[in-house]
Amino acid sequence: MTLLLVEDDAMIGNAIVTALQDAAYAVDWQRDAHHLLALLDSSIYEAMLLDLSLPDADGLDMLRQLRLKGHELPVIIVTARDDIAARVAGLDAGADDYLVKPFALQELLARLRAVQRRRAGSAHALLDAGAWQLDPASQEIVTQGQRIALTGHEFALLRTLALHPGHLHTREAIEQAVYGWDTSAESNTIDVLIHGIRKKLGSTTAIRNVRGVGWFIPRC
Repeated sequence: MTLLLVEDDAMIGNAIVTALQDAAYAVDWQRDAHHLLALLDSSIYEAMLLDLSLPDADGLDMLRQLRLKGHELPVIIVTARDDIAARVAGLDAGADDYLVKPFALQELLARLRAVQRRRAGSAHALLDAGAWQLDPASQEIVTQGQRIALTGHEFALLRTLALHPGHLHTREAIEQAVYGWDTSAESNTIDVLIHGIRKKLGSTTAIRNVRGVGWFIPRC
């Protein structure tokens, strides 16, 4: 699961990134609002942690713009603004949760899990890729009447491909979706992941490779 952290405080940001990576999340860390909306348009994230007091913008304004553009990305506000009016404004602007600093990192992780459960519970259907379906709630793949467990990275890779059938994803784009920008992946990491997925799924895998360019799943 890849998260976007928007936080300008270096000490707080480092602590959050470390805790999330220890919990097996991939994290991209943005320290200001510069190009934030463009980043969200071009990248795939499962959730965003948003500070409100950014050096170049108010996080609440950024959240409103995000929702006006139609982004449904789950957002947890993390801020020192602790008055009731600020909490109401944040939730009314489209936040899924509101966490006041200072907070225990275990509470942040619990709130992330709760957001994941709510989003999974509101899903209308499995993610369909033709010969198989992806179950976001259990992170399993359903094929030929069987459920096959996936690792977190395998699920993230398949989800990236299945969300955009027919679209050719470069190695760099898949690495970013699976591991985040701040994590250095070995040069053959994606090849190893896809090899493992193909072993699990056999002939139903349907992942196509364009040598030297990237991978895609054909349209149904």
